[in-house]
Amino acid sequence: MTVLETYKRELLRWNRKINLIGPEVEAHLDQHIEEALQAAAILRPAGEVLDFGSGGGLPAIPMAIAAPAARFHLVESDQKKWAFLKHAVRACKLDAVVYGERLERVIPRLPPNLHFSLVTSRAVGHPEQWVPLLLPHLDRDGRVALFLGSDDLPQIARLRKQAVHELARGVLALFHVEQS
Repeated sequence: MTVLETYKRELLRWNRKINLIGPEVEAHLDQHIEEALQAAAILRPAGEVLDFGSGGGLPAIPMAIAAPAARFHLVESDQKKWAFLKHAVRACKLDAVVYGERLERVIPRLPPNLHFSLVTSRAVGHPEQWVPLLLPHLDRDGRVALFLGSDDLPQIARLRKQAVHELARGVLALFHVEQS
């Protein structure tokens, strides 16, 4: 069994008990995993990577599997989803840290020398509000990749749009930190 098959098996098993993913995602799980792998090929995660609103692990877990040299930091405030993510990280033997709190509570506790090369998120809240909170922890050439349902891109202070990639289920909007 491959690591991706392990993730998929565990996700479906846990989803029967707790609501990790909705019916649409469950019905099209292979396409959602493929989209995460496509994003990993575009983004080439390396170094420290933060995924905000990790939920059931899409897209972060498949991306972490595809990029074993990266260390993923998964932030999920829902305790049941957090428990699943911790389990999935162990079952898939990933180099990842899972935080079971809101982003606003995680940020002050991050080591001051921890800088992310990449931040990812799938349709969580208003990025123009939460991305600026992470700026002190982004590498000088850090990137933010947002999985969005449309190409209606947010305007985010101190970030400039780099590219928009069409995916099967929406777009991947990539932003770079503006150099001061």
